[in-house]
Formats: sequence, structure tokens, C-alpha cells
Amino acid sequence: MKYRTIGTDPATRREVSVLALGAMLFGSRTDEKTSFAVLDRYVEAGGTFIDTSDNYAFWEDGSQGGQSEELLGRWRRSRGVGDEIFIATKLGARPLAPGTGYVDNPEGLSAKVIREAAERSRERLGVEKLDLLYAHIEDRTVPVQETVEGFAALVAEGTVGLLGVSNHAVWRVERARALAAAAGLPGYEVLQYQHSHLRPRTDVPSDLFPDGSLGGAGAELLSYLRAEPGLTLVAYSPLLTGAYVRSDKPLPPDYDHPGTPVRLAALRDVARETGATVNQVVLAWLLGGHLPVIPLAGASSVAQLEENLAAVDLELTEDQRARLDAAH
Repeated sequence: MKYRTIGTDPATRREVSVLALGAMLFGSRTDEKTSFAVLDRYVEAGGTFIDTSDNYAFWEDGSQGGQSEELLGRWRRSRGVGDEIFIATKLGARPLAPGTGYVDNPEGLSAKVIREAAERSRERLGVEKLDLLYAHIEDRTVPVQETVEGFAALVAEGTVGLLGVSNHAVWRVERARALAAAAGLPGYEVLQYQHSHLRPRTDVPSDLFPDGSLGGAGAELLSYLRAEPGLTLVAYSPLLTGAYVRSDKPLPPDYDHPGTPVRLAALRDVARETGATVNQVVLAWLLGGHLPVIPLAGASSVAQLEENLAAVDLELTEDQRARLDAAH
């Protein structure tokens, strides 16, 4: 395993593994025995960065979520896991009632919710401190200042380490960070967005993003990262839930554009040259770029995890990387 540092403040920054493990379906679609086996193997391989959320996975059974955090809490207790494992979680998108969703009935990002939701996450995970806490989705019903102050209060109290943000318009990320800096408060240092080698269209509307996706790492976000070297991008769904390699997993509709076949061809060429899988080439491309990117990949079996782990040591040549970058 390889490692990198996230965060800039010496008091809160942490060294984490360059490959993060997504625990979204642990305790729901992925049963406890399999989840524990994947977690054990990840840690055995040197992995230290596990990602979850307070609403995972509410859609599996019509609940409000929390199954993933609860499973991680049971795993931590059964294995005697301590501060050596870095666990990130999120709040803001937990449905307020069973049978509803984060589009129509989210908990939001008020100061009250931030405090109460973070406390419940700490209880489910069985930790005194949340290593990294994200604002999961936007809440435009609450002033940004209130959200900034709500998160900062938890850092000041020592119950949260680093702060992060996911699925927000870049201008709102910058506004929140500017407000925090002006007030001398901790701000977002980790940005979690969907990012992979294939590029989706960003103008496709959805229920959550009526103007087009705010969840993808588009040109504006990547430009922002280049201008702010202290930030880290955690790239979720880097393998597109299996669509790179499985014929039964079609690409989402927003990938249906002329650039997709060209980039797929480049990936397959490099995979043949290296003897690696397409998934491994995607992860290696993300890991070895100029921007600080930590791929966040889930695994529903130890075999899937092993494939992902092998990508950490896959070194692409400058020519291979140039071809992957240039394909469009």
C-alpha cells in the first residue's frame, strides 16, 4: 500500500492509504460475513481509509439508512480497531422518515442537524471522534454561514477531525471555504465527487440536480483543485459500478456521447499492453495524475478488492498516461 496526507493543518491532517474502501452496501446488500472479510483483507493489505454515510443504504429496505455505519461499528469492536483506521462519514442526505428519500425529504445542513446527526454517527460507529465528516448534498434552505459554523463547532469540540463536501456546486464550496477562512474557522479540505476516466455529460438533469449534475468532477472542479493545492479529491464510483468490464452493467445515459468509445479504446489498449484489467488501468490513471486524487472503490467480494488493490502498484508509462489523457 501507498499513503498520502490529507488536510493542511498540522493539528488535524492525517496520512491515509491512497486507495479508499467504500462501505456503502456493507450491512445491507453485502452481508456481514462478506463485509467483514473485505474489511479484514483491506486492512491486512495496509488500507486505512474507509468511507460511509449516515444514509447508507436507505434505498435497500426503505429505511433511513445507518446499516453501513452500524456494521462498521460492529467490525471495529470485534477486531479491536482503533485510531489507526480512518473512517469518513457524511450527513445531510439522510431521509427524515422511512419510505422517503434525500430528494424529497432530506435531513439538511442546519446547525441543529449537523450536531445531532454527527452524534448519531459517532454512536453507530462506536467512535469518540469522526475522522472526516462531509456535507453530503447541498441544502439551499439554510444559510451557508450556519452550515460552516455548525461544522466548525464540532471540530472545536474535538468530535470531528477534517471537514469535507460532496455534490455541491463549486461556487458554493468556495463560498463556504471563504466564509470559514474570513472567520478563522476550519473549512472543507476534502472534496468527494464522482470521477473516472470516462467523462459524463454534465448537462443531464435529474431529480437531485435539475440544472445538470453537480456530483461529477467536471472541468470547473478540476480547475479549482489545481488552484487550491491544499485540497484533496476523493473520487467516488471510479469503476462506474462495474460498467467498464461487465456486459450486464450498461453505462449510465450521461456517458452516451462521442467521446466515450474513444476513451474506452485507449483504456483497452493500455490494459493489453500492461497485462492489467481495465479497472486497474482506470484506478492507476487516477492514482498517478498530477492532481491529488484518492479513488474510492467499493467491493462486494474479496476477489474484487484484490483486483483493486493490485492497481496501487501498477505504474503507467508517460506515453500510456499521455494517450489516456488525450483521448476524447
